Amino acid sequence: MRAVLTWRDKVEQCIYDLAFKPDGTQLIVAAGNRLLVYETSDGTLIQPLKGHKDTVYCVAYAKDGKRFASGSADKSVIIWTSKLEGILKYSHNDSIQCVSYNPITHQLASCSSSDFGLWSPEQKSVNKHKASSKVTCCSWTNDGQYLAVGMMNGVISIHNKNGEEKVKIERPGGSLSPIWSICWNPSREEHNDILAVADWGQKLSFYQLSGKQVGKDRLLNFDPCCISYFSKGEYILLGGSDRQVSLFTKDGVRLGTIGEQNSWVWTCREKPDSNYVVTGCQDGTIAFYHLIFSTVHGLYKDRYAYRDSMTDVIVQHLITEQKVRIKCKELVKKIAIYKNRLAIQLPEKILIYELYSDDLSDMRYRLKEKILKKFECNLLVVCTNHIVLCQEKRLQCLSFSGGKEREWQMESLIRYIKVIGGPPGREGLLVGLKNGQILKIFVDSLFAIVLLKQATAVRCLDISAYRNKLAVVDENDTCLVYDIHTKELLFQEPNANSVAWNTQCEDMLCFSGGGYLNIKASNFPVHQRKLQGFVVGYNGSKIFCLHAFAMSAVEVPQSAPMYQYLDRKMFREAHQIACLGVTEADWRELAMEALEGLEFETAKKAFARVQDLRYLELISSIEERKKRGETNSDLFLADVFSYQGKFHEAAKLYKRCGREDLALAMYTDLRMFEYAKDFLGSGDPKETKMLITKQADWARNINEPKAAVEMYLSAGEHIKAVEISGDLGWVDMLIDIARKLDKAEREPLLLCARYFKELDSPGYAAETYLKLGDLKALVQLHVETQRWDEAFALGEKHPEFKDDIYVPYAQWLAENDRFEEAQKAFHKAGRQGEAVQVLEQLTHNAVVENRFSDAAYYYWMLSMQCLEIAQDPTQKDAMLDKFHHFQHLAELYHGYHAIHRFTEEPFSSHLPETLFNISRFLLNSLTKDTPPGISKVNTLYTLAKQSKALGAYKLAWYAYDKLQGLRIPAKFQKSIELGSLTIRSKPFHDSEMQMHQTVWGWTPSLFLTHQELVPLCYRCSTNNPLLNSLGNVCVNCRQPFIFSASSYEVLHLVEFQLEEGISDEEAVALIDLEAPRHQREDRWQEVASGDSQTLRLDETMNPSGDDPFTAKLSFEQGGSEFVPVVVGRAVLRSMSRRDVLVKRWPPPLRWQYFRSLLPDAAITMCPSCFQMFHSEDYELLVLQHSCCPYCRRRIDDRARDRADSDPTASWRLPGASNEGCPGVACAPAPDCHNNDK
Repeated sequence: MRAVLTWRDKVEQCIYDLAFKPDGTQLIVAAGNRLLVYETSDGTLIQPLKGHKDTVYCVAYAKDGKRFASGSADKSVIIWTSKLEGILKYSHNDSIQCVSYNPITHQLASCSSSDFGLWSPEQKSVNKHKASSKVTCCSWTNDGQYLAVGMMNGVISIHNKNGEEKVKIERPGGSLSPIWSICWNPSREEHNDILAVADWGQKLSFYQLSGKQVGKDRLLNFDPCCISYFSKGEYILLGGSDRQVSLFTKDGVRLGTIGEQNSWVWTCREKPDSNYVVTGCQDGTIAFYHLIFSTVHGLYKDRYAYRDSMTDVIVQHLITEQKVRIKCKELVKKIAIYKNRLAIQLPEKILIYELYSDDLSDMRYRLKEKILKKFECNLLVVCTNHIVLCQEKRLQCLSFSGGKEREWQMESLIRYIKVIGGPPGREGLLVGLKNGQILKIFVDSLFAIVLLKQATAVRCLDISAYRNKLAVVDENDTCLVYDIHTKELLFQEPNANSVAWNTQCEDMLCFSGGGYLNIKASNFPVHQRKLQGFVVGYNGSKIFCLHAFAMSAVEVPQSAPMYQYLDRKMFREAHQIACLGVTEADWRELAMEALEGLEFETAKKAFARVQDLRYLELISSIEERKKRGETNSDLFLADVFSYQGKFHEAAKLYKRCGREDLALAMYTDLRMFEYAKDFLGSGDPKETKMLITKQADWARNINEPKAAVEMYLSAGEHIKAVEISGDLGWVDMLIDIARKLDKAEREPLLLCARYFKELDSPGYAAETYLKLGDLKALVQLHVETQRWDEAFALGEKHPEFKDDIYVPYAQWLAENDRFEEAQKAFHKAGRQGEAVQVLEQLTHNAVVENRFSDAAYYYWMLSMQCLEIAQDPTQKDAMLDKFHHFQHLAELYHGYHAIHRFTEEPFSSHLPETLFNISRFLLNSLTKDTPPGISKVNTLYTLAKQSKALGAYKLAWYAYDKLQGLRIPAKFQKSIELGSLTIRSKPFHDSEMQMHQTVWGWTPSLFLTHQELVPLCYRCSTNNPLLNSLGNVCVNCRQPFIFSASSYEVLHLVEFQLEEGISDEEAVALIDLEAPRHQREDRWQEVASGDSQTLRLDETMNPSGDDPFTAKLSFEQGGSEFVPVVVGRAVLRSMSRRDVLVKRWPPPLRWQYFRSLLPDAAITMCPSCFQMFHSEDYELLVLQHSCCPYCRRRIDDRARDRADSDPTASWRLPGASNEGCPGVACAPAPDCHNNDK
C-alpha cells in the first residue's frame, strides 16, 4: 500500500472536522469560525462560509446531498443548502460537539455538552434530550434506526430515532477512558451492526448493537482523535496524537501509515466510493491522499496465491476454481508459491505452509515452519527446502529455520526472479538484472551461471519446457527469444509487457501488451487476439492472465499455430499443437490433411479424437494392405479421395493403376450410372445385370418405385419387385406379377400371396395358393380371414385339415363370447380338453355371477361331456366319477336357482310348497361340503318362512334355530330375529290343517294337511321326516326318492333292475308286448260334509291285486342296506309300456328303469337330460320357454302338434312313454333360457 499526496492546503485555524458531499465533488472544512468549501479534484477553495460567531467544531452532510449542517462553540447549529446558503438555525444550551445525519430519514442529530437534539425538516421544533455527561461524538446505524452517543465519562448510550435510550454500554475505564470518536461499520455484508470506538485510554474497541463487545481491546499507544471507515467497511482510518493517519483492518489490525503530519490529526475522512483520504490537523493543514494498493501474489503452474483484505491469503486453483483462505491476522507483505510449498511474509516473521498430500487437487495447507525474524526484501521466492530473499543487488538463501546458507551479490539491480524447477534442495533460479544480464543460479551452488547478456534491462523472462530457449521482455517492451546453447537471437516481437512459454510445447510462447494477446509457434507469424492484463502463465490451451487484481484462466484454441504447421506439411508438429486444445473442426482438418499426405499415424490419432470410425476403418484397411506388401501410394490415395467425395480424382487414379473395376464399383455404389458405363467391360452380362440391379436400387431409394419395379423385373429380381409393389399397395401390379410368374417361382409367389392378405385381397391370395397347390396355406388363409364357409367346404373335401379349421373356429367363437358354440366346435374338432375347459370356465363364471340356472345347465353339459370321454377304457373310471359329480351339482344349482330368486327378488312365481320342497331337497343333499355359491343361510331362511306359512312349526323352529349359528347378512338380520321370536308363539308341533293358498288366490274347498307335506316312500309306503339325515332316501328301505325337476315333489316312481342275463333290448321288447291290464278296484271314496267335499284313500282294500311288480315291492324290502328291486322276464312281460320310464344312457352306463305306481298321474321325462316332471308342469314350462327347463333341448313343432291331437296323452311328450328316445344330449338353441317368468 502507498499513499500519494494529491494536494495540500494550510489555513491559520485548527481543522476540527471535515465532510464530503455525497457525490465527492466538494469538501466542507470546519476552520475557526468559518466553513471552507474546496474542490476535491485539485484543492481549489470554492468559497468560505460565515455564519457562526465562534469556533466551528463539527460539520456533516446529508446522504441525499441537498443540505449539510455545522455546529459551533456559539451553541448554534446552522443548516446549509447544497448551494451554500444558510436556511435554518437553532441553538442548544452549550457548545455543539458533534452533528450527524440519519442515512435513511435525513434526521439531524446535534449534540452539545449537556444534551442532544433530533431535528427533521418536517418538525417545527427540535426534540432535545438530556445527557448524563458531556457528549463528544455520535453516529447513526446503517438502517437509521439507532443513534450511538459517546461521552466523556466513558459511557456509550444507544438511542432509537425517537431519542429513547435502548442500550447503555459502561466500559471498564470509566472517566479515565473518555470516548472521543465512534463510527458504525457501513458494510452491508456484516450480519450484525458493529460500532468502532476510540477512547483516550488509548484503546480501540468494537461493540455490537446489543452492547456485547466483539473481540478484545486493541492498544493504540496514542490518543485517537478521529475514527472512520474506509473502502465500504473493509478498513478503518484512525488519527490522533501520533501526528499521522493509520490504516487498520476492520478487526483492528494495523496495516500502515497513510501520511505523517507536523501536528495532531483531529479529523480524517474517506472520499465517497474512492481510494482518496483527506486529513485535517491542528496546525491547519489539509492533506488529500490517493491510496494505491499493490498486488501481492505468487503463481506456480495452475496455483495462484494472492493477498485479500491485506491480512488474508487466498490460494486459487485456476483449473478447478477451488479456493482456500488462510487468515494471518497481520499485514501480508510478500507471497511465494512453489509446488506444495507456500511462503507468506508478515511484518515480523515468515510462515512456511505445505500441502497435506501430494494430490494435485488437494487444497488443504498446514503450517510447516515459522521464521521469527523481520526481513526487508524486494522479492521473495520459496523452494522445497529454502526461501530466497532479493534485496536490491543481493540474493540470500535461507533454510526454513531462518539460517542463512548462501548469498549471491549481483552486478546490478535484480528485476526478475523465478524458480525453474529441479531436484529438492537443488532447485534452479532464473534471474534477470537491470543491466541486461540473465543468470541461472542453483540454490546449492555459490556460483551463478550467465546465460546471456543483452543491452537492455530485463523486465520479464521465462525459459522453455526443454530448457533450450529463453524469452525476455526488456524495458523497451520488446520480446526477444534466444537459443540458450548458441546465444543466438531467434526472433523478436514488439509491444510486449510479459511473456510465458507453453509448459507442454517447446516451440510455443505467448506474450501480452498493448491490449493484445500474442501467440507464436516456432518461426511462424504471430497470432493475435484482444486481451486485457498481463500474461503470467501458459499451460496447454490455458493462458493465465492477471488483470487489475483478478487472475483468470483464458481458454485459447491453438488453431492458428496448428494451421501454420499444416501449411508446411509438418503433421507431427501440428498434431502436437492440436493436443494443446483446438476445436473439433480443427481436429478434422488436421486428420484430412494428414490422410491426404499419407501420414497415416497422425491421421489415425486425429480421427480417433473426433471419433470418426469410417475413416479409422479406411486407415486400418490401408495399414493391413501395406502389411500384405501393397506399396502403390496412388491406389491408397484413390481410396482416400473416394472417401472424401473426390470421386473423379479417385477414378483417374484407379484407372492409372489399372483398376477400372474399382472405379466401376465406386460409381455404381454412388448411383452415378452414366459414369459407371464408361468403365464397363466388353458387354459382360453379369456386370450388366449387376449395374441394372444397382440402378433399380437407386431408383427405389430416390422414391421412383415404378421405374425400380420395371428395372428389377428386367433384371430378374422378382422378389424386390414384389416387395416394392406390396409395400406401396399396388394390387394390380401384384396381380400382373403373380399371373406372369411360373409356379416354380415359389418364393416370389408366396410373397405375393402374403401381400394380398395384407392388402385385404384374399381372393387373389387364394388364387395364388391354388396356383402353388398349397392347400394348407389356403386353409390358413380362410381361417385368418374368417371365411368359415369356404374353410368348412375345403375341410369336407380334405378331412386331414379338420383340426386346422375347427380349432381356430372354436377359438374365434370363444373370443366373440359365443362360448357354447365354441365348446361344440372344440368337441367336433376332437379337442375334448379344450371343450371341457371352456365349459368349466363358463360354469365358474355363472356361479360367480349368481346365474345358477346357467350353472346347472353347464354342469349338465360337463357331465355329458365326461360321459362321452368315458367311452375310452383308459379314462372310464375317472370320467364316470366326474359324470356323477357333475350330475349332482347340476341338480343342486337347478334347485338353488329358485331359492336365490326368492331371497334376492321382491316377488316369486314359485308356490310355497315348491320352495318348501326345494329347501328340503337342498338341505338333505348338502350333508357334506357346500358347493360354491349355494348359501345355507338363504336355504334355511326360505325353509323357515315356508314352513311357518305351511304350518310346519316344528321344522320352522328348527330352521330358525340353525340360522342362529350362522353368519347372517345384514338384510336378513331383522327378519330372522323377528321370525325367531314369532315362531316361539306357535306350538312346538306341526298344524294338522292349513288352508292352501295358490298363485290364483284362496281355495276354500281344498285343504292341505300336514300329512301331505311329509314325503312318502312309494316302495314301502313309509312317511319320512321332513329333514332326513340320510339324505334324499327312504329311512326304512333306503330307496332313493325320484323328484320332479320343477316342483321337487316325490314322484310315484320306483326304480328297478334287471335280472342277470337280461339285456336292455330284451327288457324293452318284453315291456312292449303290452300284456292285458286287469281292472283295478277304486280305492278312492268321496265324502260330502257341509259345504266341502273330500277324497279319501281306503287303505283297507288290497292294492296289489295280481300285479307281480307290486309283489316284488312287498317281499324284497327291509334291512339297513338298500336292496334294489330286481325283476325277471315274467314281471317285465306283465308291465305296460305306459307305466315304465326308461333312461337310455349311452355306454358305458346301463339303462335305468322306473315303474309308475300311479299310472293315471302322468309323468313326463325329457329324452335328453332324463329329468322327470309332472306332465302338467312340463307342459307349462315348455310353453313358456320352448325348451326343456333343465337341459334346454328345444321341442320341435311336430311333437307339440302330436300332443295337441291326442288329449289322452296328458302332454306326455316323446320320452314320457316307452317310445324310443335318444341317449345323448342335443344342443339347445342359443336363445333358449330358463328364466322362470
